[in-house]
Amino acid sequence: MDIHEYQAKDLLKQFGVSVPRGGIAYSPEQAVYRSHELSGGRCVVKAQIHSGARGKAGGVRICGSDEEISEAAAWMLGRKLVTHQTGPQGKLVGRLYVEEATDIAQEIYLGFVMDRTEERVVVVASAHGGMEIEDISADEPDSIIRTVVDPAVGMQAFQAREIAFQLGLDARLIAQAVKTITGCYRLMSDLDASMVEINPLVVTSGGEIVALDAKISFDDNALFRRPEISEMRDKSQEDKRETYAQDRGLSYIGLEGNIGCIVNGAGLAMATLDMIKLAGGEPANFLDVGGGASAERVLMSFRSVLNDPKVEAILVNIFAGINRCDWIAEGVVRAVTELDLKMPLVVRLSGTNEAEGQEILHNSGLNIITAPTLANAAEKVVGLWHETRKEGAA
Repeated sequence: MDIHEYQAKDLLKQFGVSVPRGGIAYSPEQAVYRSHELSGGRCVVKAQIHSGARGKAGGVRICGSDEEISEAAAWMLGRKLVTHQTGPQGKLVGRLYVEEATDIAQEIYLGFVMDRTEERVVVVASAHGGMEIEDISADEPDSIIRTVVDPAVGMQAFQAREIAFQLGLDARLIAQAVKTITGCYRLMSDLDASMVEINPLVVTSGGEIVALDAKISFDDNALFRRPEISEMRDKSQEDKRETYAQDRGLSYIGLEGNIGCIVNGAGLAMATLDMIKLAGGEPANFLDVGGGASAERVLMSFRSVLNDPKVEAILVNIFAGINRCDWIAEGVVRAVTELDLKMPLVVRLSGTNEAEGQEILHNSGLNIITAPTLANAAEKVVGLWHETRKEGAA
C-alpha cells in the first residue's frame, strides 16, 4: 500500500527526520490560506498523487504570490496528472500539499528497500539526488552506496556514519545525517514498511538536512496490525480493478490485454499468462483464486475480471489439490448464469474431483468450452477471441 507525500512526511517527523513545514489543501482558497499560515513568502504547491515525476507533468510549482498559488491550485485540482509512472490514464489530483520553499545547497538520494536476495533491509544512497534511482544507476553507477542491515541488531550508528561520510557530507552535518538515516530505518522496521525513499534529501543553505520529498510503501499483509496506517489508504489512487479484488481477498493484478484469467496458484497463473502469449493472445490480468475456493469465491473472481471493460474472453485454469474441481465448476455455472455471460469462456479442470466437475459443466447446457490441457485451453481461448473480434469488425 502506498501513501501520499504529506502522510509520509508526518510519519518521518514522528521518527526524528526533519521535513519542511506544510499543510494540506483541497481548494485554491485553502491553498492560499495554508501559505499564509506558513510565512506568506515563497512556497511550493504539490499535487498529491501516488506517482513520481510530478514536477515534469506540472504537478509541482514554486509560487511567490497569492495569485500564483491560487492559479497553480486551480490548474492541478480535479486534473488527471499523467507521468511516465501513471501511464496514459493518469491519476486524479484531489488534494494538494502547500509547503514552505527550501534553499537547497546539496541534493542526496536515500532509500531503504527489502532485498529478497539478501533477505535484509538494504540502504541505497547516492550523492546525486533529485534523479530517479534507475537514472542514477545508469548514469553514475559508482556513486551508489549500498549497506546491508542485520535485522538482529538493526541500523547501527557506525553504519549511518559510514554512509554519511561516503556521501561527502560536511563533518558538522554527520550527527544530523545519522539521526535521519537511523530514523528512516526505525520507521521501516516499526511500521512494517516495504520501502522508504527520500528523494531528494537536501542540505539547506542554513546547514540543515531536510527530507524534501518522500515515498513510503507498506506490506499489505501486515496492515491488520497497523490500523493507523490502513486509515491512510487512498483508493482513488489505486487501480479500481485491483481494489475491488483486493477488498474481496483475491490476488489480482491488472494487465493491458483482452483475455481474462481465473487460475488457482500464483505459479500456475504465471504459466497461464505465458501460454496465452505463446498462443498469440494478450492476458488482461493475473488472478489467483486461492485454495479451497467456493462457488461464491469463483463468482467474485468472475466479477473482478469483468470489471475490466477490455476483457473479451475468459480462461479458467484450475489444477485442484486443496481445491476441488466440482466446487469450481459450480461457481463457473453460477457465474455464467447470474452474470449472463456472452463472451467466449474456456475452462480447463484437472485434479481432485475432475470427473465430477466436468459432468457439472456438461450437464449445465451452457456454452462453456472445456479443454484437457493448458496448452489446448490457451489455443482455444485465443482462437475464439480472434473470431469474436472478426465478427465484431464485420
